[in-house]
Amino acid sequence: MIVTVTPNPSLDRALDVERLEVGEVNRAHAAHVHPGGKGINVARALARHGLAAVAVVPAGGADGARLVALLGEHGVPAVPVPVAGDTRTNVTLVEADGVTTKVNAPGPRLSDAEVDALLAAVEDQLTSAPRAVVAAGSLPAGAGDAFFVRLAGLAGRHGVPLVLDTSGAPLTRAVRAGGLSLVKPNEDELAELVGRDLVTVGDVVEAAREVIAQGTTAVLVSLGAHGALLVREDGTWWAGGPPLVPLSTVGAGDSTLAGYLAGTGSCADRLRTAVAWGRAAVLLPGTEVPGPDQLDLDAVRVVETPDPHLALKEL
Repeated sequence: MIVTVTPNPSLDRALDVERLEVGEVNRAHAAHVHPGGKGINVARALARHGLAAVAVVPAGGADGARLVALLGEHGVPAVPVPVAGDTRTNVTLVEADGVTTKVNAPGPRLSDAEVDALLAAVEDQLTSAPRAVVAAGSLPAGAGDAFFVRLAGLAGRHGVPLVLDTSGAPLTRAVRAGGLSLVKPNEDELAELVGRDLVTVGDVVEAAREVIAQGTTAVLVSLGAHGALLVREDGTWWAGGPPLVPLSTVGAGDSTLAGYLAGTGSCADRLRTAVAWGRAAVLLPGTEVPGPDQLDLDAVRVVETPDPHLALKEL
């Protein structure tokens, strides 16, 4: 089992439009509603493949209740932590050519007691010895930048690997504190973390190794249409495939992370699975997650020790 923690979950409403006209009335030809948030998306993707995952989430108001109900419909057991504020709603506008515009609400402010209750709910799940804890997404107001550091401490005391997918100050604090099994930034988030532009494969690998030197075991860097890089102390791998015409890129990185967690075998095999899951996700509308029959592992090429001088845009 994998425990996912989404501190700032949402109801994700996706609207498909032919072309977004700013300042005009736009009419959608399809609408989708899913339980949202990065950790939730990971849990949904795992459940779609018959793998056990639970979702620990703060939930408040009618939208919080609907979020929990939708998780059940997606085969993900929820561990809701009641909060006073209403669960947020995010809106995604997807154009016919795949261009995506997303508007994320800030979410409710959590009290100190609610933050403590959220961490306590995670610790309850740790007693069942899950394979890993995945903490993902933004932090709500009130949680504090050290939330993931506290979570890493809990996971470490129970001997459970912590996988982290976040950005900004919370990522910086967690990386500096160490004790992480895996972090999954995209190239922009990694660039912000190390404070410089990343142009080549070598730039990304060097930045990832700086993260590893601070106490993280592995760094999985999603590169969007250019695939993904996996960096560990014992090696570096890149995986990618032919260009795709995406329907929606929202949540694709979460499917990539879920694929890595679901993968078995060598590092190269796990990275191949991760990229196959992410590629399948961009061919689906909204934040839908791919199933086993939608994966194309054969389309994914893996390269061990890729050329460090190669520009990322050339991958």
